[in-house]
Amino acid sequence: MSVVVPCFNEEAVLPETHGRLVGVLEKVPELGFELIYVDDGSRDATLEVLRELQRSDARVRVIALSRNFGQQIAFTAGLAEASGDVAAILDADLQDPPEVLPEMLERWRCGADVAYGVRTQRDGESVFKRWTSKAFHKFNNRISEISIPLDTGEFRLMDQRVVNAFLNMPERHRFLRSMVAWSGFQQEPIYFRRPHRAAGQTKWSRSMMLQQAANGIFSFSLLPLRLAVWAGLIAIGLAFFGIGYALVAHLLTDAWVSGWTLLFIAILLLSGGQFMFIGIIGEYIGRIFNEVKQRPLYLVRERLGFPSPSPKEEPLQGPAAGSAPFNG
Repeated sequence: MSVVVPCFNEEAVLPETHGRLVGVLEKVPELGFELIYVDDGSRDATLEVLRELQRSDARVRVIALSRNFGQQIAFTAGLAEASGDVAAILDADLQDPPEVLPEMLERWRCGADVAYGVRTQRDGESVFKRWTSKAFHKFNNRISEISIPLDTGEFRLMDQRVVNAFLNMPERHRFLRSMVAWSGFQQEPIYFRRPHRAAGQTKWSRSMMLQQAANGIFSFSLLPLRLAVWAGLIAIGLAFFGIGYALVAHLLTDAWVSGWTLLFIAILLLSGGQFMFIGIIGEYIGRIFNEVKQRPLYLVRERLGFPSPSPKEEPLQGPAAGSAPFNG
């Protein structure tokens, strides 16, 4: 079993995270495991803590990325190095409790390809964050081609077949929970209560959450583009209605249609709508621009504890290869 843990400025919580992970996994009979910590460009002493953990425990692997690439890319980097028959991913802050992993593993042994965590209660989170999270999931499921269960995050366990399917998806704007849902296979929920952070502060700002939501919407739905078409058809219909009304009024009365206020409002509404839909189209074009550049998803600065050289140190075989070595 491989366990992937992305870390960004988590020096305060890592010793406890590692202790709880090892304590839980060592109790599972006949389980060999590796712990893959991915330092996502931390600015504190996270990498030093990880180096010390690796020196004291041969089951620890450390991947240090060259800069902060984001949580989704950090998960991808860790999964690309996972060698287990099954891989689990969870956050370093212990809001994804390691004690749930044995139940996930048992579901896998019983035939599930994916066991994903569903939060029954979210301690320490504001009403605003809980409401916006649930609203996003509901909205995303309505407009997206792929539905994701409510109150889920990235916390899950996956068979190696699912991991390989995920790694073969080359897109840069990654939204793991939708990508795993898209892959299909047999997926089962595991319900758990999400506790407070064990230490430190959340790294998720509102702008980061909005970016994450945008990745989920624009990567798995064409509805925003289709809305532009429908809005245009409605505007054309209203225009024909207005033309007919104006002609009838002119032919059957002695005056042209008046109403500068209505005209002013109509121009503002149409102009605003046009700018909005140009922005939506621009968002899709920007994502196409990022994809066609074919840059690697991430760069690795340092690898520790791996038994063999990284396959990523060989020439890239295409966009799905993921990583490139950093010779700096």
